[in-house]
Amino acid sequence: MARQLLATKSIAELHEQESTGNQLRRALTATQLTLLGIGGIIGTGIFVLTGVAAANNAGPALPLSFIVAGLGCTFAGLCYAEFAAMIPVSGSAYSYSYATLGEGIAWFIGWNLILEYLFAVATVSVGWSGYVVSLLDQWHLHIPDALSHAPLDQGADALHLRFTGAIINLPAILIVAAIATICYIGIKQSAVFNSVIVTIKVTVIVLFILFGVSYINTDNWHPFVPPNTGTWFVYGPSGILGAAGVIFFAYIGFDAISTAAQESKNPQRDLPIGILASLIICTILYVIVSAVLTGMVSYKELNVSAPVALALDKYPGLHWLGGWVKLGAIFGMTSVMLVMTIAQARIFFAMARDGLLPTFFGRVHPRFRTPSTGTVVTGVSAAVIGGLFPVGLLGHLVSIGTLAAFVTVCIGVLVLRQTRPDLPRPFRAPWPWFTCIAGALVCGLMMVSLGPATWVRLVVWTVIGALVYVLYGYQHSCLRTPAGGAAASPRPA
Repeated sequence: MARQLLATKSIAELHEQESTGNQLRRALTATQLTLLGIGGIIGTGIFVLTGVAAANNAGPALPLSFIVAGLGCTFAGLCYAEFAAMIPVSGSAYSYSYATLGEGIAWFIGWNLILEYLFAVATVSVGWSGYVVSLLDQWHLHIPDALSHAPLDQGADALHLRFTGAIINLPAILIVAAIATICYIGIKQSAVFNSVIVTIKVTVIVLFILFGVSYINTDNWHPFVPPNTGTWFVYGPSGILGAAGVIFFAYIGFDAISTAAQESKNPQRDLPIGILASLIICTILYVIVSAVLTGMVSYKELNVSAPVALALDKYPGLHWLGGWVKLGAIFGMTSVMLVMTIAQARIFFAMARDGLLPTFFGRVHPRFRTPSTGTVVTGVSAAVIGGLFPVGLLGHLVSIGTLAAFVTVCIGVLVLRQTRPDLPRPFRAPWPWFTCIAGALVCGLMMVSLGPATWVRLVVWTVIGALVYVLYGYQHSCLRTPAGGAAASPRPA
């Protein structure tokens, strides 16, 4: 079995699988892929987690935390771009690791991508619910707490859960159902819907920057790096790293672009453009917004669920913008859920194609040409999770699962440069020995900063995944079938 865990699937086989069997519709351009990336990145991170990270970890140095997280994502993004251009198939890091590091690692990455995308949809739905309930309250439409909050919350030790007295987070369930319906209908319709939403939320963010900059009080930036409290990751230099781990959730989304390779018109050219362009644009916006936010309001006041709205409410001259920001946040989180739902359904599709999940996950709708069953499973699962669990617990799980995938992608690029230097690479990550190692180290450090409780949950999730693989995936893998037996080679071809 150990040899089979190292068995890889050849790149030629991956291409052949994409060109035969269930086919998805190629409809996405480089611009649409970039907008999908922006749609997946800008959401809960900038509208919710900025305040929490500033108040509890970095203080006014929050822009540095965004730069640290952005650097880690840039290194990982360069590695993703090389893989996406070289292996332009659906499945993202899962398919890349299958061609480089073996089926065992591919399963681990695929299982963590499920943790990333599926739980991200659920996490963002909870944040979306909070903003919608707040906005409806302003319009004198009140949703009872019992129907707008999770019935479970984290206990004092962060490892155990307690009951809150609520019944279910109904708005979170309803928005996930609506998003899944849009994704079920078609990728082109989803991309158009996403483009409209991205335009709205980027406009709102630019308005906040333009009008908020004149209300900056530079006293709020002093001290820029508050002295450490004696606890790791609470202010000081370690606090900057701790905040980077928290706000890393804000960057999740650019890697989702690579899951849509089979629906890109020219994946070898368009995927690297979409990945890197969306990452650069969002990093610039994040750094500027965090600088303006901590300049307008003392970081000590920002530990709230809507920090940007708080900053605007503090100044009467900006009250008119508050409602628009809440609308922008709602639209922003809607597009994040859209992109993550698209990504998760395609991860299910790729894993079912390889026999590691039941075949019904790979079904394609005969009319819409979308992975229909995977989309339904994603929607139902995310709705249940978002309706029951709190945003903090879900957000940390998403971050650590994503970081694990990023570390593996960075290592995979370096491995393939050594084992298969002859493979054509339409895009090459620059200075691979630096880029790949730096990406793995920065992402690994952010994983460490997420704390022991999150690591315990990651271990539990990994054990569950290992059981699924042993009991089903290993037995049904295409590498164990007569047709796939020749592919079971420890060396990628």
